[in-house]
Amino acid sequence: MEFKMTEHGIQTDTGFGALDISADEEKGFRPYQLMVASLAGCSVSVMRKILKKKRLEVEDIQVTAEVTRNPDKADRIEKVHLHFRIKGKGLEDKMDKIMELTTKNCSMVQSVIGSIEVTETYELV
Repeated sequence: MEFKMTEHGIQTDTGFGALDISADEEKGFRPYQLMVASLAGCSVSVMRKILKKKRLEVEDIQVTAEVTRNPDKADRIEKVHLHFRIKGKGLEDKMDKIMELTTKNCSMVQSVIGSIEVTETYELV
């Protein structure tokens, strides 16, 4: 990836268009938002693959993220709690194992172990 300085931050071109990154939320994505989005996005992608491999029917997955930051240490991300809302059938007795596999196989979550505490919960809707 190549990043170029802009008036309000930096920018990179992706296959989906330009990605603007800025400390000013009105001018682009803030770096911490991209970090949290990477954790959530990777987790959902891995979960979908696991569900598909197990041939489980899922209509929808939504995830919310609660972020704890430390203002005394450059506003570093200390903890991210991901909560998954999953709409599907026949998942009741399988989700604990699926959550375990999701965490184990998500490269973004594995990359921050020891730096950011990532916790995950789910509910079936």
